[in-house]
Amino acid sequence: MKALRQVIELHVKTEFSKRQIAAAAGVSRPAVADYIAAYERSGIAWDDFSKLTDIEAIERLSAPQEPADGRLATAVAFFPRMLTELPRIGVTREILWNEYRLLDPEGFEYSQFCHHFRVWCKAETEVTLSMEHKAGDRMYVDFSGAKRTYLENGVEREAELFVAILGASQYTYVEAIRSQRIEDFIIANRNALRFFGGVPHAIVPDCLKSAVTKADKYESEINIDYAGFARYHGTVIFPARPHSPRDKALVEGAVNIMYTRILAPLRDRRFESLDALNDAIGELLEAHNAKRFQRFPYSRTDLFESLDRPALRPMPVVPYEYTHTKTVTVGFNYHIELREDSHFYSVPYAFARKSVDIVYTARTVEIYHGTLRIAFHKRVFVHGYSTLPEHRPAHHSFHLDWTPERLISWAGSVSIHTRSLVKAILERAAYPDQSFRSCVGIINLSRKYPIDRIDTACRIALAEGALSYQAVKKILMKERDLILSADDAKQRPLPFHGNLRGQAAYQ
Repeated sequence: MKALRQVIELHVKTEFSKRQIAAAAGVSRPAVADYIAAYERSGIAWDDFSKLTDIEAIERLSAPQEPADGRLATAVAFFPRMLTELPRIGVTREILWNEYRLLDPEGFEYSQFCHHFRVWCKAETEVTLSMEHKAGDRMYVDFSGAKRTYLENGVEREAELFVAILGASQYTYVEAIRSQRIEDFIIANRNALRFFGGVPHAIVPDCLKSAVTKADKYESEINIDYAGFARYHGTVIFPARPHSPRDKALVEGAVNIMYTRILAPLRDRRFESLDALNDAIGELLEAHNAKRFQRFPYSRTDLFESLDRPALRPMPVVPYEYTHTKTVTVGFNYHIELREDSHFYSVPYAFARKSVDIVYTARTVEIYHGTLRIAFHKRVFVHGYSTLPEHRPAHHSFHLDWTPERLISWAGSVSIHTRSLVKAILERAAYPDQSFRSCVGIINLSRKYPIDRIDTACRIALAEGALSYQAVKKILMKERDLILSADDAKQRPLPFHGNLRGQAAYQ
């Protein structure tokens, strides 16, 4: 306010140019021009103006003035219509000027008409941003700086406030989410598109890490998961340039409004869950979108229904499901590992030791080599292996005819301890092929060694927890089973016989 008074005083009491006044007052030349124009429109003398309080001075300078020129009055009456028509696809200022001239054949020429429209827009700041955006063209997204608390399992947590706004209508969506992590961020974007009921031509995020991996003034690097989300919906990510607030002025304005219309009314309320917080936000959000603009007889909802909704592209038939993407190297056993589940999935054996991309959701796992999908699995959330028969090399095919039950039954035909050892190996197995090989190897040892030695060796392996083919083989090679058999023989009582004499015969 001090700068405004200084500008007007210099204008009235000196012959300084606007450039000189700007330098003396430390403000920009356009601001000086606006201050002087507002003062001259007010028609108040400097002596009277200098006695006004700051609030009174602002009210006098910002009070709307009746146009003195009849042509200007007609044009000003036409300008509100331009705000609703310019965002429509194909509508230009020249088209609207021609319509204006039909109403006032003696009206302004095109250049004057556009000049007065720009001046009028500066005064009507509440909705002027929308005229720069075409219907259905862009959705701006951002996070507010403020957070809101809620309870989760009795623990107080802070929720991020996600805001999305459509350019033409300023129709707004707000959601409280757990964090700014990529998964929460993408789900919030998906919920915003569902709320709007369609897809814009582009989504404009700020340069946050969940959206932009590497920010650049000319060509930012988009997060791979966020780019996949955009492709699925048939739109593109067009991030704001770093340090360019004008690129996202619309959503920043919406965030400021959210502070007063949503966060402030909720400041003293306690929420037992994130869903309860979002329910409360939804009620206030509906009222915000339905609220009429201060100087115009329509609301954001009205503009959305007439401008943005008809221009949005349809949503996909199948709802989007968040996908994770990882790049890994296939193991020598032609399986890849999804570490969060400790589960392994097979790929065709020809891709062993090659780099592949895993794309997975809560239900499925897809594996790509370049752009070629080489494997598809149902996601399993427990430790283990998912192996498709067609992925095995030819020399592994003999395993396809074997089942754990069949192996256990075959081992039982050798001996009781062989059966117990095979069963234990299968129950502990992490990789089916490897366990099958071990079991077959143990059973086939009966071709080289007597059954009683196999049984004893398996008993020793079980007792020592050495559940493998190699363990049994070493026991047999080192003849540990024979030592155990000899010890058993020494401790075994002699059978009763009539010709045997006891201790009493020698007393």
